Amino acid sequence: MNLELLKKLLAEASPAAWEIVDEKIRGWEFYFIRHKLDQARSKEVENLLLKLYMAPESKETIGMASCLILPTESEVEVRQKIEDLKKRALLVQNPYYTLRSDDGIPKEDLKMVAVDAISDTFIRTMTDLEETETEDINSYEIFANEVHRHVLNSEGVDITEIYPDSMLEVVVNARSDDGHEIEIYRNLTSGTANPEAIKKEIAKAMTFGRDKLRAVKTPSLGQYPVILSTSAVTSVFNYFFSQVDASMKYRGLSAAELGKPLTEGVAGDKVTMLAVRKLPNSSRNFGTDSEGAIIRERMLIRDNVPESFHGTRQYSEYLGLGESSIVYNYAVKPGNKPACELRQGAYIEVVEFSDFQVDSMTGDIAGEIRLGYLHDGENVTIVSGSSVSGNLREAMKHMTFSREAVQYDTCLVPEVVRFESLTIS
Repeated sequence: MNLELLKKLLAEASPAAWEIVDEKIRGWEFYFIRHKLDQARSKEVENLLLKLYMAPESKETIGMASCLILPTESEVEVRQKIEDLKKRALLVQNPYYTLRSDDGIPKEDLKMVAVDAISDTFIRTMTDLEETETEDINSYEIFANEVHRHVLNSEGVDITEIYPDSMLEVVVNARSDDGHEIEIYRNLTSGTANPEAIKKEIAKAMTFGRDKLRAVKTPSLGQYPVILSTSAVTSVFNYFFSQVDASMKYRGLSAAELGKPLTEGVAGDKVTMLAVRKLPNSSRNFGTDSEGAIIRERMLIRDNVPESFHGTRQYSEYLGLGESSIVYNYAVKPGNKPACELRQGAYIEVVEFSDFQVDSMTGDIAGEIRLGYLHDGENVTIVSGSSVSGNLREAMKHMTFSREAVQYDTCLVPEVVRFESLTIS
């Protein structure tokens, strides 16, 4: 479906407003079994999302309905979809809000993404990994994409951005002398390939696989210090990120108040979170969000005190926010202590979970331990099984961050986080 024809059909339909996000993805995919290429293919796909808005003349309410428009659909089919969207949008009764407008949004120079070079770097990195007789690569898949994102709406927004979006899926095998074998799975997302980060992550996965084969059952420890030092830390900070989300606040799912601490009586490190426009090698380095708003760096939380909310136009306008936007990248201020100081005394460092979650509304923590290292102050025991639970609203009072930081695609966070009291049962 040609965009100009679609705009013509929308003008004829006369909705209150419309919005289009047209993504064209060009990329390569590689599928390896061990290090032997099993399949490779190129792709060119298009995802065109149409949002249509309907409102009464009084403009007291507004409704929105959306659908995907396929490139192969005919004019007759698209006309019918638009009519269906108009009917569906009239069934929705939300308080009225407006779309983003083109307020002199600066146009950035468009640079093509070298997906062939990105793919080559991934393949060379994987080929260069250090493997042993008992820990090696089972299989891996590489996805390297160049994304053209075109955002336009009825208020004059018309912005195109080009960015890289890559993913590496790896399965690591570890075997013991008695014939037992285990698999460790990793899914690494990024903008382009980062050889150093990939090698470090897979080396840790091999170590964890080896240690998992020697693990004993985790004892019931009750309240115990817990250290997180892998991607589980992102779930912790995503809770704070959600608390200053405009939609969470408007719907009553967040208790955050601007200028008021998220909790009182904090004796550990406090969270300072900055919304950033770009992080090195993030897969979401945009100048504008998916609605056409300029992404500006701003403080979201300073020392546990919310300073601004982020989110879509709808909820930002409901809360009376000015220059808000959707935020894709954030950075959290590290602590003052090195990781080695956090790893002192008695604690359990959990490095693998079957799943680890922090509820974005309540702060409830839950995770089943697949692999952990139990320290009693003198000895270390490799353990597996049991669960970690607690509540972040309470646990954050005694939470400590390492001064070392690590990036997980769209977030830059302290590498190690220590809680003084979570439940191990």
